[in-house]
Amino acid sequence: MKPDPHELEELVRRAQAGDGAAWGELYRRFHTRIYALALHVSGSRAEAEDITQDTFLRAWRRLDTFAHRSELFTWLYRIALNRALNVRRDGARRRTSSLEDPRVEVAVARDAYGDPARAAELRQRYRLLVVALDRLSESLRSAVVLVTLQGLSHDEAAVVLGCSPGTIGWRIHEARVRLRASLDGESPVRKRGAALRMRLLPEPAN
Repeated sequence: MKPDPHELEELVRRAQAGDGAAWGELYRRFHTRIYALALHVSGSRAEAEDITQDTFLRAWRRLDTFAHRSELFTWLYRIALNRALNVRRDGARRRTSSLEDPRVEVAVARDAYGDPARAAELRQRYRLLVVALDRLSESLRSAVVLVTLQGLSHDEAAVVLGCSPGTIGWRIHEARVRLRASLDGESPVRKRGAALRMRLLPEPAN
């Protein structure tokens, strides 16, 4: 069930007034979504945890600047996405091998339904997809993560990325074209909808 916007608004205003319990409740409600976003972008559980904690720390420190012109979660997403992209850009960390990518393992655990044969097939399919996804440009990958993986509307993703909904639509289309092109010539498992079934994490909790 979608959170009551009036209730969320009241929690935000209480938190802005210094109510730590209200901020704690907001953290509880949005932690899973921010962590999922961070993991989708970083591909690392440890870094996703760090990005999530840093996002909420930065948001708490800047909460007085939140002007209620957008929803809190899009504001949090913008902070988290910028932090996650910065982590990806820096050359200090070691990239996770696609054989060990936690995004793949979480997706397989969700979609295999305990069937070992299906798990093996899905693991191969999702590895190819994650590699292709990570090859996209930042702008295309960010749009795919927000809309296809996180379930944001084009309007919501546009707020996060600071562009128009039409631009989001174009980026999603272009990303799908490039994913299909990237997967051409790979294992035949990619023909079974890998480019269109990008459910790599559980649904965010409310």
